[in-house]
Amino acid sequence: MPDRRFLFLQGPHGPFFHRLGRMLRAAGAQVWRVGFNAGDRAFWFGAPGYIAYRGTPEDWPGALDALLAGHRITDIVLYGDTRPVHAAAVAAARAAGLRVHVFEEGYLRPYWVTYERGGSNGNSRLMDMSVPEMKRALEMSDLDVPEPPAQWGDMRQHVFYGALYHWFVMFRNGDYKGFRRHRELPLGTETMLYTRRLVLMPFIALDRMVATARIKYGGFPYHLGLLQLEHDSSFRMHSPFTRMAEFLTQVIEGFATGAPRHHHLVFKAHPLENGQSPLRRIIREIARQHGVGARVHYVRGGKLAGLLDHARTAVTINSTAAQQVLWRGIPLKVFGRAVYAKPEFVATQPLADFFAQPMRPDSRAYRDYRRFLLETSQVPGGFYSARGRRQLLRQVVDMMLADEDPYDALKSGKAAPRQPLRLVN
Repeated sequence: MPDRRFLFLQGPHGPFFHRLGRMLRAAGAQVWRVGFNAGDRAFWFGAPGYIAYRGTPEDWPGALDALLAGHRITDIVLYGDTRPVHAAAVAAARAAGLRVHVFEEGYLRPYWVTYERGGSNGNSRLMDMSVPEMKRALEMSDLDVPEPPAQWGDMRQHVFYGALYHWFVMFRNGDYKGFRRHRELPLGTETMLYTRRLVLMPFIALDRMVATARIKYGGFPYHLGLLQLEHDSSFRMHSPFTRMAEFLTQVIEGFATGAPRHHHLVFKAHPLENGQSPLRRIIREIARQHGVGARVHYVRGGKLAGLLDHARTAVTINSTAAQQVLWRGIPLKVFGRAVYAKPEFVATQPLADFFAQPMRPDSRAYRDYRRFLLETSQVPGGFYSARGRRQLLRQVVDMMLADEDPYDALKSGKAAPRQPLRLVN
């Protein structure tokens, strides 16, 4: 293996980057990790190569250039490509001709992780690929496509590591005076919200069960709105909205105008919704203003599969949960930039017309698209549970060390064999 020198930036909460760095070192690579706060440092677990960055965001580009040159870095590894420190790193890497390894939550979550090079979500190479192009790349492939799981596999671990990470940043961050969060919510508030959600999980589950039962046994046709987190990079960087209330207003107005009067509208919160915005109250008020208060419902997270069983359509900004909608052949309306927003399977109608008589997706085209993802950027496993990390690491390290990125590797016939999706230890 040629000399590979990896610089890790910020990763998902928890031990994944630590484990990944350890395996890359075992493969013969050199690894360094830049920590921007005490949470980054804590989850590196004292491994070698830790570099504390104590400067300001304004000084970061210059400090990064010095790190890249001083350590002769060949590869940069990061989680999400839009937070300011990562966007600067991607730009610097492109200028220097370095590889950028981008991890994200799975486009086909929950039991897959996304691994791409150069960018993800609205910056992904998928944005410029057509379905016919993907189909041509699959001609020599015979992968059996696994069924999509119905829910996240490691939600409790995800919430736990998020709360722990923010605790370190809140109470142990004295050495990082220049640290500035990429989210607008104050750190203390977010830590409180994470902790409260962890404590209230049983009560949230009960509220969700009651709301879901009302919909299940209501006997009415309904449309499904998939909500996202306002601080999520896909929402902030790749959508036309600045607040979720703007999306809610547009959807409810379209529903009130176009949907048959006996139809209902169900909004499902993101599984990690922390209560930052009073979504239930906002939805209730907008629905009342448009005269559809009795026909609009709110469900706090939980499984998507049960709600999809009887949904007529779905609307979203650019949530990855829409992949499950398309897999079931349910008409879908998208407002933002998304890797799955292909004309073959996403409706282009005005919203009121969509609710009145939606265009159905081309399910065969979507299956080709989904199969292409499973052969390339979607890797079985997860960031947060020990089981998920083990499965992910068995494959993704070899993908990182390969000369070609996953998309080019499939086209050239050099893609690594894929593990089957296994949901057991």
